[in-house]
Amino acid sequence: MKKLFASFALAAIVATPATQAVAADTYAIDAFHTFPSFEVNHLGFSTQRGRFDKTSGTVVLDTAAKKGSIDLTIEVASLNMGFAVWNEHMAAEGFFNTAKYPTITFKSNKLVFDGDKLVGAEGDFTLLGVTKPVKLAVSNFKCGENPFNKKAMCGADISTTIKRSEFGMTKGLPAIGDEIRIMSAVEAFKQ
Repeated sequence: MKKLFASFALAAIVATPATQAVAADTYAIDAFHTFPSFEVNHLGFSTQRGRFDKTSGTVVLDTAAKKGSIDLTIEVASLNMGFAVWNEHMAAEGFFNTAKYPTITFKSNKLVFDGDKLVGAEGDFTLLGVTKPVKLAVSNFKCGENPFNKKAMCGADISTTIKRSEFGMTKGLPAIGDEIRIMSAVEAFKQ
């Protein structure tokens, strides 16, 4: 009888939801599906676009507590404007200066939720060695199982607009626009 009671008690404990907070989940950025791009007005004639092909980082997410963090690093030397001469021009001093500033980073400890859906992040964006606060808009946020490799993952689209002059990138102003729109798909696998 004691064994039967102990079994029922154990089953009740296991079936009862924990009152302690569930630990946040950590996700590693999937570099194959996360490549930030940017666009800028060029001489008033067109919108020029480029992207960075190497990105790494982590996202810590606690959807129950509506908290988390983002630590994202972009390798500036992975700049891709579509052809080599344009890449070299944009990597030089005056623009991205990849020799002196090899990374761009975004670090956030403030995630913004609308109900259960992640809709934004506020944090520090560092470009050319200058750090400024930036707000990211997050859309299409979704977590679930990747249908191909069956791993747990989250993904979203992020965007923001910065003024490059605030980070010391003033070459070509005002002919080359000051406002830079940054966009990226982001996918990350649960660790």
